[in-house]
Amino acid sequence: MTTEDMTNRLETVRAQYELYKERPFDLTLARGIPSTEQLKLSEALINETPIENWYSKDELDIRNYGGLFGIQEARELFGLLLDTEVEETFVGGNSSLQLMYATLNHLMFTSSNPWIKEEKVKFICPSPGYDRHWFMLDHMGIEMIPVELTGNGPDMETVEKLVSQDPSIKGMFVVPTYNNPTGETVSDDVVDRLAGMHTAADDFVIIWDNAYVVHHLRDSKKQAKNILEAAKRELNPDRVIQFVSTSKMTLPGAGVAAIGASEARISELALTFSKQLISFDKLNQMRHVLFLKDKETIEKHMAKHAEILAPKFDWIEAILSAYFHGERQSFIEWTEPDGGYFVHLTTQDGCATEIVEKMKEIGIELTPANAAYPYGINPKDNSIRLAPSFAKPDDLEIAMEALCTCIELVTLEKSLN
Repeated sequence: MTTEDMTNRLETVRAQYELYKERPFDLTLARGIPSTEQLKLSEALINETPIENWYSKDELDIRNYGGLFGIQEARELFGLLLDTEVEETFVGGNSSLQLMYATLNHLMFTSSNPWIKEEKVKFICPSPGYDRHWFMLDHMGIEMIPVELTGNGPDMETVEKLVSQDPSIKGMFVVPTYNNPTGETVSDDVVDRLAGMHTAADDFVIIWDNAYVVHHLRDSKKQAKNILEAAKRELNPDRVIQFVSTSKMTLPGAGVAAIGASEARISELALTFSKQLISFDKLNQMRHVLFLKDKETIEKHMAKHAEILAPKFDWIEAILSAYFHGERQSFIEWTEPDGGYFVHLTTQDGCATEIVEKMKEIGIELTPANAAYPYGINPKDNSIRLAPSFAKPDDLEIAMEALCTCIELVTLEKSLN
């Protein structure tokens, strides 16, 4: 595209953007929230799942106190998701983020060798990653070290070099299946290297947030290798602490979350939870057991989610492909995930922040540019996350067409300046 061509095209795109400004929208693609249609899939959990036996397999009266580790049936069910034995599974309340925060808080302040005694505590942060992970670490004063993702998980050469040389690096976050926001799944080789790598810190931990373990969009279902078993083989059984929840399976406000780890680690975490509460909501745990039942039932239930979600991802792909081809092909790159909740856009350098601002000016909210990087700092300023799940199809089409306009507008302005 010549300078004259770009200048002429810019005028056309500016005119379209001014039309958007005259009649602003009220739309959001900011957070990965299940849609109303998805929530309806699990209404039976509340309305049609009667509890007829108040006693669990392990003879707990689920109406009463007790059962800190979770009822046995729930530990068995979540063991299917975590690939763990009952003794390696702890079932909590509705939020895996809360369990992660409590785990980090324990490691930082109340463990047998609390990190707070160290002069500095650092974490490896595969990026682009989940912004709420970074919020936790920042809140606790843990220094974050971004490491680029490769399409198969974190860049292991960089990770291995860093953790082998610096004892202040105490851990890392990993979203192993359909990473938020890039959609990639950790390869078997990366799992094995994470499980066996030498770390200068003896108490190094991997927070393995398997939030999207059954959240497939396509028939080509992906799943990361069992890292706990890999860690056991490498004689590092306590290195991995896994997390999962039903937040995007049933009802986010009334789900169940769980931890999977070595028996020793589960006992350690249960002890610290015992200082905070006597048990989590065992009635809700039982409701989920009765509703989700087993692996086959979970797969059928999640296939219904995919029927609602997949067309939205297909629509994003179709709109971006139709708009950004030929001379505009270099303006943007995007992911085509097989699962999860997000599409990640890679803009030309220096464009992401302004694109998000342009969208905000016409009434369309996106996740802040570069939020997927620790501290929200990305020197390339080229990262945007799209969360289409909550949007209605018609609204998604409008938002995507406006986004294409904003991407082209900002990219052309940058190119001509």
